[in-house]
Amino acid sequence: MPAPHIRRARSQDEQSLRRIDLETWSYLHAVSPPPGPDDPFFRDICGPEAHLVAELDGAVVGYVRLGFPTPLASNTHVRQIRGLAVAGAARGHGVGRALVRAAVEEARVEGFRRITLRVLGHNTAARGLYESEGFVVEGVQPEEFLLDGQYVDDVLMGQMLTGPDGRGEGALTT
Repeated sequence: MPAPHIRRARSQDEQSLRRIDLETWSYLHAVSPPPGPDDPFFRDICGPEAHLVAELDGAVVGYVRLGFPTPLASNTHVRQIRGLAVAGAARGHGVGRALVRAAVEEARVEGFRRITLRVLGHNTAARGLYESEGFVVEGVQPEEFLLDGQYVDDVLMGQMLTGPDGRGEGALTT
């Protein structure tokens, strides 16, 4: 299978992205109720510009939603992964990894100092993916959520994108 093509979302992707959300929703990775069949995917605070999508053979098969951890001006140096989903048929083909890598690279290129995310403690597959891509656990909020009758930890993960001198971690010195 070819490598996924990653690009910025477009408004015409809405139906495909809504379908992925409906197909993949579960308490394994979501704290909010399932989306309704007519709920919009794009909203005022997270339109197409806040999403990277993955395509395989021209079909949208996944997305990563990007944003900020808070609305505070003092926090605008931090990018946050606010959602990641891959259609069932595309799992196991490197789509999630490609989306995470693209999000990290975009944040690095745009000059963010850090990238963070939150993941549910019982979502071991996602945690393993994030760890393999350089994210480290920075904190755990024990039993933060009650989901489907079970208390679940909220795991805070992140990685630095720039070194102490403001240059990228992999920046060459001359």
